[in-house]
Amino acid sequence: MKAIGLYKYLAIEDEESLVDVELDQPTPAGRDLLIAVKAVSVNPVDTKVRAPKDTVESAPKILGWDGAGEVIAVGGDVEHFAVGDQVYYAGDLTRAGSNSEYQLVDERIVGRMPETLDYAEAAALPLTAITAWEALFDRLAISKTGKNEGQSILIIGGAGGVASIAIQLAKQLAKLHVIGTASRQASSDWVKARGADAVINHRNPIDEELAAAGIDSVDYILCLNSTAAHWPAMANAIAPQGRICSIVDTEEPVNLNLLKSKSVIFSWEFMFTRSMFQTADMIEQQRLLNAVADLVDRGQLATTLSEVIRPINAANLRKVHGLIEQGNTIGKLVLADWA
Repeated sequence: MKAIGLYKYLAIEDEESLVDVELDQPTPAGRDLLIAVKAVSVNPVDTKVRAPKDTVESAPKILGWDGAGEVIAVGGDVEHFAVGDQVYYAGDLTRAGSNSEYQLVDERIVGRMPETLDYAEAAALPLTAITAWEALFDRLAISKTGKNEGQSILIIGGAGGVASIAIQLAKQLAKLHVIGTASRQASSDWVKARGADAVINHRNPIDEELAAAGIDSVDYILCLNSTAAHWPAMANAIAPQGRICSIVDTEEPVNLNLLKSKSVIFSWEFMFTRSMFQTADMIEQQRLLNAVADLVDRGQLATTLSEVIRPINAANLRKVHGLIEQGNTIGKLVLADWA
């Protein structure tokens, strides 16, 4: 089967950073589905795993943590899917990824693909939808049924893939007042189009931006852009007994004491936790992907696809990695169809 892998961890400008390879088609066992991959999208995690380091792989390492395709075989313990099902998923950081024609994925982290989307549109959703859903409803403990209606959330880094879903979920399900951040007109327009009630500029201190907009504090903060850089401003902006969640690693310690007087709860969100540690509630990712599919099919949630690049090959994947690393992408970039 065709695949795109790496042997050395190199700068994306190097043609050997991602290369076309041929591999044997895997065979499913246990709860695994064998999926014929039709489209993949690229996330910052792809570029972080691929980033230059001294490690050399003896066999090609296959990246990719967003995919959509068709089930062509199932393991003996599979309960929820059958051959011919169309599915979408974000995969497992500890296993071979979606940048291959065929991939094994545990059924518990796979969802039914939205019926109203094609493969490319569906592939843009899983990782960002899981991250946004878990951040809002598990980590920040926001009600999915509108019990927190009227409360406010600040989503920092509003034009990215996760934010593009989080804004919609916060409006459509949680009924929150949503403030997004953006630093360019195009990204500001994108954030507003996703449903944000207000947009501020995260190039400036966000607490000052909120104050200038007449907002004293916010009940929730979802940080998707530089936790450390925004930390003091987040501590100032969060309401007493509020909650902050971030998905962005810090390269330096942050002062948790800034949250103490307000009794603020801080949590991390990492969507690979369930698959990485095989948690007892691992199947919750299947359930939430099915819920997202239902929202899409009812017209309550839109795909965040911004561009489709064809075909799926190493040259095009290197191009997309380069765009992601520049940090200016809006929405999600997808590769579709093997040459």
